[in-house]
Amino acid sequence: MLTAVLVGFVAALGFAFAGNHMRKSVSYWIPFLPASLFVYFALMVDPVLADGAILFQYNWAESMGVSMNFRLDILSLLFALLITGIGTLVFLYSTAYMRDHKQLDRFYGYLSLFMASMLGLVLAENLITLFIFWEMTSISSFFLIGFNYRDKKAGRAALTALCITGGGGLLLLVALLMMGQLAGTYSFTEILQSGDVLRDSSMYPVILLLLFAGVFTKSAQFPFHFWLPEAMRAPTPVSTYLHSATMVKAGIYLLARFHPVLEGPGLWQNTLLIVGGITMLFGAIHALFRTDMKAILAYTTISALGIMVFLTGLGTPAALAALGLFILVHALYKSSMFLVTGVLDKTTGTRNLTQLRGLGKYMPLVFAAGMLAALSNAGLLPALGYHSKHLFYEASLGHITHSTLLTGLALVTNILLLAAGLLIGLRPFTGQPSHHPAERVSSLLWLPALLPGLLAVAAGLAPVFMEKTLTSPFAKELTTTAFEGHLHLWGGFDQLLMLSVMTLAAGLIVYWKFSTPKESRVTLVNREKLSPGGLMYKAAVQLRNFFKTLIHILQNGYLRYYTSVIVGFLVLLMGLRIQYSLEFNYDLARILDIQAIEAVTMLVMVISVVVSVVSKSRLLAVASLGSVGLCICLIFLYFSAPDLAMTQFTIDTLTVVLFVLLLNGLPAYLLKADRGIHWRDLILAGGFGALIFLFTLEVLNQPTDSGINAFYAENAYLLAKGKNVVNVILVDFRGVDTLIEIVVLAVAGLGVFSLIKLKVTDAPE
Repeated sequence: MLTAVLVGFVAALGFAFAGNHMRKSVSYWIPFLPASLFVYFALMVDPVLADGAILFQYNWAESMGVSMNFRLDILSLLFALLITGIGTLVFLYSTAYMRDHKQLDRFYGYLSLFMASMLGLVLAENLITLFIFWEMTSISSFFLIGFNYRDKKAGRAALTALCITGGGGLLLLVALLMMGQLAGTYSFTEILQSGDVLRDSSMYPVILLLLFAGVFTKSAQFPFHFWLPEAMRAPTPVSTYLHSATMVKAGIYLLARFHPVLEGPGLWQNTLLIVGGITMLFGAIHALFRTDMKAILAYTTISALGIMVFLTGLGTPAALAALGLFILVHALYKSSMFLVTGVLDKTTGTRNLTQLRGLGKYMPLVFAAGMLAALSNAGLLPALGYHSKHLFYEASLGHITHSTLLTGLALVTNILLLAAGLLIGLRPFTGQPSHHPAERVSSLLWLPALLPGLLAVAAGLAPVFMEKTLTSPFAKELTTTAFEGHLHLWGGFDQLLMLSVMTLAAGLIVYWKFSTPKESRVTLVNREKLSPGGLMYKAAVQLRNFFKTLIHILQNGYLRYYTSVIVGFLVLLMGLRIQYSLEFNYDLARILDIQAIEAVTMLVMVISVVVSVVSKSRLLAVASLGSVGLCICLIFLYFSAPDLAMTQFTIDTLTVVLFVLLLNGLPAYLLKADRGIHWRDLILAGGFGALIFLFTLEVLNQPTDSGINAFYAENAYLLAKGKNVVNVILVDFRGVDTLIEIVVLAVAGLGVFSLIKLKVTDAPE
């Protein structure tokens, strides 16, 4: 299992070095990567159905409660098959769609990275590793959405998606950490046994709200939906993979995963029903007022995600069985619709429905793919969508208190989605031809678009098989209640059939009404200044302007100002510390018990400091500070610390030499300092010095035998094989601190080197 997850990362690294080879023969072998993973997970179906859940354990940071364990149950297996199955079609489709692109290596690298991240997310058994993969999907999707980086709108769309999903991810991290702390473990298998502990905790509402923030931003729920239509600027294969089958369903996966633990009739159910209901109706309405085919698909995807959240909120075995089936159905028909849209865009040069008619006679197989997808979306026999619609209506009718309202909301949404699906799968291919396609459709384009529709029909003709392998195990996994005997090709004339007929009839009427798209309709719903996206963008602009003003005030370019702010803050902080908690008793005799040579050294140090302050020559001031450093070296020697003395001597000498070289060419004074600046510096320096003096007295009052000295002395050689205790502390016991310091110095060195190499030329007048 670990190999299945990591192979995508290894492939992404390999593509980084592929370069021009990607445009030759290598790209044709790429689909075998997700295809082989699909076969692997398909072979795991029988073991999962037999055992319920299979754990794969790999030791990692056990001391921190973090492991690389993976859990394969019906939920994660469904998503793994979608990720690899739809991934195979997308990779195959991309070999023709992206054939002439100059950066195929980068494209396939990002795509493989995303596939591996999604697999890690749905298979992770530990909350921490789950979050790591969650964030990796956001990062890899950022690269994919902004793949056409020369397009400024694509860059903005990628940044918007990253900010929205990344911000939600940070809140999700807090929720996961709180869950782990309350349950006493970060293992999901163990957390499943701690549902009562989490639900009875006073932090339960906070956990839910933080979890919802992560889910709603990732899965484009209202009002965080606006990033998804903007993300359609990505290449069509990317839109197919990310926004129909995988990434946007990551939030749905998380809701389903935590449903057995966090589900309840209060905040959980009400929030999901309200947000999901608003989102599914909002997206369906907006889809009908668009003329760009990818925009229609974007809003129908938003609506479908709302349906999934809505079904999770219902929470009954029927609703969760419908959720599992709809996840599969939506991935099949929506991926097919995206691929069909990509074919039309590539062969005709447009995705605008007002310019596309009668293309069925030129591309019958693409027409067949679009119609099969539209029929599955409409819920007509023999497509799998028929069973999905029935379960959806059965779940809404089964609600205890608001069945009529919820069923009516589901009916209206399905009617609008049916009409939108026909706009994609039927409208561009019927009527009088608008124009002849610019090129013949490659089999690598129409075959991946046709296969999901054929699979949906085949699965729809086998309802018993689908019930045994998907809906019943899915409901049992999330509710511990089996759900059987509800999928059939003919259930008689009942309420569910009546609702399906109403959906079809009303959907055809709505399609007829909107079958002639007009650009003017877009303006009816496209009120950017009032939309959630417009309002959030305006808030972001105001926030940016605020921080620009703040930075202009704080970062004004004067080093003395920065130093004054830092020292002033430290004085304030230490002053509060003294006021509330400083306690010391000092022995004056002990302080005055110094030798003559030590007193002379201290006197030289004081004189040097005074000279550096009052001197009117920069070179004399630097030399005086150098003598202060040499006096500190002598103090180290007096107290038997020759290694520290040598370090101080080296650094101090180098500093003095550098300052002399830099300041030698400067005049004595460039500006005459204001008297107020002198008083400000005097007060800050005096206050800082007085506080350091007081803290020094407090330190002298503390016991010197803390036990740490003996530990280092006894274990320096035994544990680290070093006789110099100081070196052992720096390199071994505090090796991480030293490593970070080395990294900081390396970064600073690179910055200095870049400044030295910088060649600034005068700007033309």
